[in-house]
Amino acid sequence: MKRKIVLFDFDGVIIDSFALCFEVSKMVCPHITEDEYRKRFEGNINDWQEPLHTSECRSDVDFFKEYASRTKDIKPVRGILEVIKNLERAYTLIIISSTITDPIQEFLERYGAAQYFTQIMGNDVHASKVEKIKMIFSKYGASSNQYVFITDTLGDMKEASRMGIGTVGVGWGFQSKETLLGGNPFRIVESPEELLTVIPTYFENSPTKAP
Repeated sequence: MKRKIVLFDFDGVIIDSFALCFEVSKMVCPHITEDEYRKRFEGNINDWQEPLHTSECRSDVDFFKEYASRTKDIKPVRGILEVIKNLERAYTLIIISSTITDPIQEFLERYGAAQYFTQIMGNDVHASKVEKIKMIFSKYGASSNQYVFITDTLGDMKEASRMGIGTVGVGWGFQSKETLLGGNPFRIVESPEELLTVIPTYFENSPTKAP
């Protein structure tokens, strides 16, 4: 029987990286506030454009270079790697992220978790998660009820919904539960361990959808 597929976001879901990402973003745009930064994830972060009147942002700071150099000091979300290990026994796991692939791969290898993911699709693969999901559909099949996306942002939920994929929100990431509810997730979990029961329940109740 063909395995169902669990898509994982990386930042805020697997790695506790909000403070790191916000710190680097402030290096690029010193004026940004925490609330403004969180709001950027209500859509695809790559589509965010600074207001035309903003002249404070720096073009000489490479976000991903700064990000990659700092991830070695950041730990995984407590309990998430054990959950991932357990989920891999029953599902195909794929990471879809707005972070570039290499630092994700290095992070997972550092913690012995790279083996659990069939594929890592970072920002270098495509800036749009819709397009990355299309690539996954092409490779694994396009019956969208065979997929679920685990994420901490409303923007991801919107992109998954465009492809007919349901979502599970996590309560420990970049955006609040109230914001995530706007994406109509199947469930919002408060601990990684809840995923072990919520994901099977999702697939048991998932209607047939067309992308």
